[in-house]
Amino acid sequence: MQPSTLREVQEPIKQRYRDDPDAALVTLAADGTLGMGQSCSVQTGQALVRAGLHPATGGDGLLVCSGDMLLQALVACAGVTLGAVASALGLVVSGTVRAEGDLDFRGTLAVEKTAPVGFREIRLTFALESEADDDKLATLMRLTERYCVVFQTLAVRPALSVTHARSNA
Repeated sequence: MQPSTLREVQEPIKQRYRDDPDAALVTLAADGTLGMGQSCSVQTGQALVRAGLHPATGGDGLLVCSGDMLLQALVACAGVTLGAVASALGLVVSGTVRAEGDLDFRGTLAVEKTAPVGFREIRLTFALESEADDDKLATLMRLTERYCVVFQTLAVRPALSVTHARSNA
């Protein structure tokens, strides 16, 4: 997308948010249905995804792991954000994005109480092809990191809560 096209699309939205900050507050949601055994079906915008245990915790590898889905969400968000920022800066960029995360499954299986539950470290790597100079690519990376929703959510922990209700279904 050309920088002018992106600005043309986004400027009315930005102006609306300037005029009415509450209009920028949006609640996103995801829903799942508990399945047989240790599975949960999650409806994405395009498909139904069945999640289950990772093989390192007893899964058979036939269902997707939610940890993988988290890394995939990070890659998707970072890739889209980089593309939008590159368009805004007038840069032509191609390449790949990879996220890797280190887990110690002793924590999630309650084998070792001091082992963390969750990722200990996540690395996001871009392999970029561009004729842009190093300073412009550094700016691209800095702004991608700053505006990537998933990256910032992981970097600056949001308030979390868990509730439950009985289903009458």
